Amino acid sequence: MTRVLFGVTLFLILTGCNMLPQRHMQEVGAKIPDQWAEGEAPIQSVPTQWLETFGDPQLSHLVESALANNYELKAAAARVDAAIAQARIDGSGRWPQFFFTADHEQIQIREAGFGSSRFGVFEALFGLSWELDVWGRIRDFQQAAVQEADASKADYYGARLSLAARVAQSYFELAEAKLQAAVVEQSIKDRTIIVNLVRGRFQRGLERGLDLRLALTDLANAEAQLKQARNRIQTITRQLEILLGRYPAGNEMSVSALLQLPAGIAAGLPSELLERRPDVVAAFDRLQAADFRTASSKKLRLPRITLTASGGTRSSELAELIDPKAAAWNVFAGLMQPLFTGGRIQGEIFRSQARAEEMLNFYKNTALNAFREVEQALAAEEWLRQEEASLKKAVEQTESSRRLAVYSYRNNLIDILTLLDSYRSTLNAQSAHLSVSRQLLSNRINLYLALGGNV
Repeated sequence: MTRVLFGVTLFLILTGCNMLPQRHMQEVGAKIPDQWAEGEAPIQSVPTQWLETFGDPQLSHLVESALANNYELKAAAARVDAAIAQARIDGSGRWPQFFFTADHEQIQIREAGFGSSRFGVFEALFGLSWELDVWGRIRDFQQAAVQEADASKADYYGARLSLAARVAQSYFELAEAKLQAAVVEQSIKDRTIIVNLVRGRFQRGLERGLDLRLALTDLANAEAQLKQARNRIQTITRQLEILLGRYPAGNEMSVSALLQLPAGIAAGLPSELLERRPDVVAAFDRLQAADFRTASSKKLRLPRITLTASGGTRSSELAELIDPKAAAWNVFAGLMQPLFTGGRIQGEIFRSQARAEEMLNFYKNTALNAFREVEQALAAEEWLRQEEASLKKAVEQTESSRRLAVYSYRNNLIDILTLLDSYRSTLNAQSAHLSVSRQLLSNRINLYLALGGNV
């Protein structure tokens, strides 16, 4: 019987102590190209401190304020502290657990014919338990928690980048919204001039009442657009204040005009992205944590060796509690080999293996999405540049056509509808150009964020 038990134990040791799978960040389920499909071959590494490339002190100040005061970021930092503490808790089983209790008890004894007597008893007890981590089961369990703590740190770093990007994009959106409002205000002034012109011609009998109504309607629509633009300003302002950790009072913020797009950047090598992106790093850390938990669960089948000790003293005299001669000790070493657990251990192994498979596929999906975001941002920048150039020409053409339309209308060469349409075309072209100019800046932020660049 002893030989059989020894053979079973040896088999469990050999099958339960398998090494962890060798993971590599390059294993993303698809071939990683040598360079990005969009853009030119990289000449230099991805720039650090991308915020400085915009050269706007106001923007840098807002980002610094958000990083110091944003509550979402503080919550992410607290999650890191909790994960580190959990790793410490999960690793505590590798060390002896020592407990001490002290007590005092009053005892009263009654004896027939002699009355009663009372005396106190002091007691000091201690207990010690220690599982010897021979197979590394507890160590693997602790290492899994360490990897998850590292993943939380990567999440926090990613939250910092995301917050900085959101502040910068909100800043650009606010600048665009103010410029959009200024464009509409100027359009209202120009259309007011047209209304006065049409009204004067109507009073002299040179225009129909319908023409005046059309001009007034066009002016009212422009005024409605201005209200919409101002509402957008207050909405973005309050969103930005929340990011900064401030009360959303909608206070006026000094925002300069839309910045010039910084010079093009090198995107680096696709393979380098896996080590820069915080979300990819966090996903890989969680995959490794799942591997450690799988290894730990497999070792549940192995025998456990534990040391336990207990002892203490009991005396009516407090001074005798510290006398080593009065102490009683009990030390025990035990071995426990699971033989039948109703499928609990096997179920734990299957669950941890399924979790590891889930994390593996989650990591691959996260990595592929990271590649997609970079490729998408690189392609979008090229298309947005071309669109911005076309819209700039459109603005120039509509402004020229509007001036020509005013001249033609004064000389009765065109009707009121053509004149009003020229004003709408000018406003639409200016608005579209501002929007695309802002999209170029926001897309550059998306590119920095996709590349995992630091702020």
